[in-house]
Amino acid sequence: MTRDLKLQALTQERSPSVTDVVYEKLYNSIVSLDMPPGTKLSEADVASKLEVSRQPVRDAFYRLSQQGFLLIRPQRATVVTKISTAAVLKARFIRTALELETICTAMKQATAEDIQALEDNIDGQQRAIENEKRDEFHELDDALHAKICAIAGHPEVWTLIKDNKAHMDRVRYLSLNNEGSQIAHDEHAEILKAFKSKNKHNVIELMRAHLNRIADSIHTIRAAHIEFFEEEDREN
Repeated sequence: MTRDLKLQALTQERSPSVTDVVYEKLYNSIVSLDMPPGTKLSEADVASKLEVSRQPVRDAFYRLSQQGFLLIRPQRATVVTKISTAAVLKARFIRTALELETICTAMKQATAEDIQALEDNIDGQQRAIENEKRDEFHELDDALHAKICAIAGHPEVWTLIKDNKAHMDRVRYLSLNNEGSQIAHDEHAEILKAFKSKNKHNVIELMRAHLNRIADSIHTIRAAHIEFFEEEDREN
């Protein structure tokens, strides 16, 4: 094995650091709205609750602040930021650009096993809806899009998408009642149908409409949950 391959293998096998674990716990709580906008946090409290030292908590706070999820205020409590409509729409633009290219590549390379995996995922989504398991549906939704990136031969693209779409996810959690989940499921099924028929035009149009739905609904969602959103210009 060459030196580069050995380094790559070591990197892939590296266990998450304490900071990584703290970051993931906080990130998931913020995105899922378990810690809604306005929630106050302190390094000491989080460190005590997670039974870690304050340094990894401080590092995780910094990473989340760089992503726009925490407002760190010296000598005052750190606060979960409110949702920015502008940040959501920017994330939607970036995600759409990446996913349209990815799905077109995946469509050319998908095997029968890949298609079956996508179908199984969509079946699982329907079961999650019927059982009113919102978190499970959310995980399967992400897994479907991640699988398409993997089929395209670019699983790293999902990391880029995930980093950019987190602002979208907070809005998505506000909209993922059974009706919203069913709409998303049905759109996934239509996308897969076009994907299987290798109809590039339909795949692009369906995926674009699927990802753009948040732009059409964000103003309604904001009106219903105004306390979670930043004060922004009327045109936003």
